[in-house]
Amino acid sequence: MSAVGQAGQTLSIKEKVAYGLGDTASNLVFQVMVNYMLIFYTDVFGITAAAAGTLMLVVRLFDAVTDPVMGGIADRTDTRWGRYRPYLIFTSIPYALLAVAAFITPDFSDSGKLIYAYITYALLTLAYTAVNIPYSALGGVITANIKERASVQSIRFACAMVGGVLVTAFMMELVEWFGQGDMQLGYSWAMGMYALLALVCFLLCFVGTKERVVAPPNERKTTVAEDLKSLFKNDQFMLVACIALVMLALVAMRGAVTPYYVDYFLGRKDLTSQFLTTGMLSALAGALCTNIVSAKINKVSLFKFAALISVIAHLGLFFVGKNQLVLAFGIFAIANFFHMVLVPVMFSMVADTSDYGQLKFGKNVMAMAYSAHLLAIKLGLAIGAATTGWILGGFGYVAKQVQTETALNGILLCFALIPAFIGLMMWALMRLYKLDDGAMSDIHQQLASQRSMAASE
Repeated sequence: MSAVGQAGQTLSIKEKVAYGLGDTASNLVFQVMVNYMLIFYTDVFGITAAAAGTLMLVVRLFDAVTDPVMGGIADRTDTRWGRYRPYLIFTSIPYALLAVAAFITPDFSDSGKLIYAYITYALLTLAYTAVNIPYSALGGVITANIKERASVQSIRFACAMVGGVLVTAFMMELVEWFGQGDMQLGYSWAMGMYALLALVCFLLCFVGTKERVVAPPNERKTTVAEDLKSLFKNDQFMLVACIALVMLALVAMRGAVTPYYVDYFLGRKDLTSQFLTTGMLSALAGALCTNIVSAKINKVSLFKFAALISVIAHLGLFFVGKNQLVLAFGIFAIANFFHMVLVPVMFSMVADTSDYGQLKFGKNVMAMAYSAHLLAIKLGLAIGAATTGWILGGFGYVAKQVQTETALNGILLCFALIPAFIGLMMWALMRLYKLDDGAMSDIHQQLASQRSMAASE
């Protein structure tokens, strides 16, 4: 059935949650990578912050090849389960196994450890690509309804934040419980528990969803290079990709530095899990709020408003003193709430830009759009994580030592000031975006007219 034929399709809350469980699964690993991988590499695995930062950037450059290839493969898949759903089963198993492998510390030399880290991190990001690109594209084909797409993404990221809460609330407790003083062993077993739970969530996502928006066969007879070319000519997609890149640079930078901020700046390492969990719960509330508000407010206006509040909140964090613990918790919660208003709106826009591109160029490349979007996300994550490692190293951070005032300033720069600047960049970019609700309604009407004419010929 065509996308236009499903423009009025509404989904049950059961199916929305089933779809969201796919991002619960992804986030059970992703949040460990964002919040704990850098500090794992520096304080447990045993490599320097600068080396870890370089590793995260170099490996992500590999995604410039793998992501569009995976998008092209997924768009051309044709099974009785659909184009994208089968990947939730077949790629999730290696994804889970590699997540565990990345958090094993082998008894190698320093150079051997670095090689092992490069290999396992690269394979894990490849597995993430293989499962997450089809999963993301699935969100664009279970309905073509504009409001439902925003609702689906809101529920998706609410479910993602549930996964995040499970990580931030219990990760270090599981590390300590399994390790019994051996942090290396603890990280491996804790990651194994999250990987197993992720497998179950991917299975439930596969069972509970259905692909409804089906591209006509003639729209699939293009090469990957042609699909990419149409994306690069899609000005609205390129805007969303730029927003995704800077947004995820913010996520990676602040996520990586938060444990350092709580431990060394606030001086309360014992509250790291509580601090991170506060952020996750606030983000969960933001995603749920977006599900309600996006049905009543133009999502472009909603995005710009949330971006400005994010700027203000991060500027507030920059001026929080070392002893103002309650204030730090409160402003961090506000920043996370409005950040999670931004994320589902941005993801729903990817499907909209794909429809816009279909009208403009006659190509339906949903998975390719999400693969390119995911590439922008990964580059943002790489830039954010690498920059954090370089800044910490450049400002004189030394693992497990009392930090100098200069090192603390580097931590604060990554945690608050740079994220505030990035929020301002997102607001400025969104001022150029033109696919609001009215524009999308007109696009779907034109697509419906084109399909009707094609059917009558």
